[in-house]
Amino acid sequence: MPSITRSPEAGEPLEPLPRKFAAFIRPELPGLLNEIRAEVTRAYPVYGRLLNGPDGDAVRQGVEQALVAFVDRVADPGRGSELRDELLRRFGRVEAYEGRDLETLQGAYRLGARIALRRAKSVGRQYNLSPALILAFADALFSYVEELEAVTREGYAEVRERAASEVLALRRRLLHLILASSPLSQTTVSELCEAAAWELPRTCTLVALRPPAPDRIQAVLDGDVLADLDIPQPHLLVPGDLTPQRLAMLGTALSGTRAAVGLTVPLAQAADSVRWARRVLQFVDDGVVPDAPLVRCEDHLTTLWLLSDPALVDQLAARELAPLDGLPANRRRRLVETLRVHVSTRAPAEQVGEMLGVHAQTVRYRLRNLDAHLGDRLTDPDHRFALEVALRSLHLRGHDGGE
Repeated sequence: MPSITRSPEAGEPLEPLPRKFAAFIRPELPGLLNEIRAEVTRAYPVYGRLLNGPDGDAVRQGVEQALVAFVDRVADPGRGSELRDELLRRFGRVEAYEGRDLETLQGAYRLGARIALRRAKSVGRQYNLSPALILAFADALFSYVEELEAVTREGYAEVRERAASEVLALRRRLLHLILASSPLSQTTVSELCEAAAWELPRTCTLVALRPPAPDRIQAVLDGDVLADLDIPQPHLLVPGDLTPQRLAMLGTALSGTRAAVGLTVPLAQAADSVRWARRVLQFVDDGVVPDAPLVRCEDHLTTLWLLSDPALVDQLAARELAPLDGLPANRRRRLVETLRVHVSTRAPAEQVGEMLGVHAQTVRYRLRNLDAHLGDRLTDPDHRFALEVALRSLHLRGHDGGE
C-alpha cells in the first residue's frame, strides 16, 4: 500500500481510496456526528460541559468540519481545509486556556476515528466493498487524525507561548518591585503574585551575573526563580534557602557565566543581597577576590565589610597612622607593613619575620620604632582595633604602605 504524505496546507491525496467512496460515506455524516458526540462526551465528560458552554458552537462546528473535510478530500484530493484548520487551532487554544494537556483531546480524536471506522465497516458491508478498501480507509483515517492533532497543537502552542511570555513579564515586574527602595504594598504584591503564579517566600537569595547573560539560562532555572537577564546588571532571585539542590541548579544554569551569590535574607532585604553580590563581582574584577565560576558572598563577608566604604577607611587610616606622616616613604611603608602583620597575627617577632622575609631582630627594631611613634595607640584597645581594621582594608586594596 503506498504511503500517505501529509500536508495540512495543500491537502493530501488519500490514495488508494477511490473518489466514489466519498459518495458512500457522505450520507452517513449526520448520524456519525451524533454518534461521535455521544460516545466522546460519555468517555470524556469534560467535553460534555464544554459543548454546553460558551465555546459549544465552535466545538460542534469544528467536529463537523473535521469530518466534512475528510470526505471532501476523498472526493477532491487537492481541496484545501482552511476553515477546518482554524477551528482545530481554536480547539487547541481552548485546551490551553482550560489548563489541560493535549492527551485528552488526542484521545477524543482517536475515539472519534474508531467510531468512524466502525461506521465505514458497516457501509462496506452494505455496498459489498472490498476488505482492501476498508483497510485503505483505516490507514487514511488514522493518518488524517495525526494531521488533525498537528494543526490543533499549533493553536495550543500559540496560547502556551503567549502565556509563558506574559508570566515572565509579570515576574520581572514583581522582581523590580521586590528590589525597589520604596516599601511594597501588600495588596499590590499579592495581586501580582497571583497573576504571575508565584508564591511569596519568607527568605530569598539574589545572584548577580556578569553581562551579557546567555538566553539559555532561563530554560535551565527552577520554575520559581525570578530573573531579569536583558539588562546591564542581570540578576536572579532564588526563593527560600540556598539548598545543595539549588546550588547544583545554579551551577548548571550559569555554566560559562561568571556570577556571585548574595546572602540568604528576608525578602525585604533582597536589595542588600544583590548589592553585596555585585560588590563581590567587582572585587573579582579588581583582583581582591579570587575568580571562580560561582563566587559566594558568605565566603567573603570580612572583605565586604572592610571595603564597604573605602573613603571612610582612608580617613580612619590617616588618623591612626598620622604619627608616621613625617617619615621617608620607604621607611614608612616598611613600618606599616610590619605593623599590619603584628596587629593582625599577635605573633612573636620570629614568626612575623618569617612572614615578611626579614630577620626577627629587624622586626624588633621596627616595633620599637612604631612604639616610639604611636605610643599608647598600640596598647589602647580601641586604637589597636581601628589600626587593624584600617590596615587590613588597605592591604586588600593593595595599599600596604598606607598611602
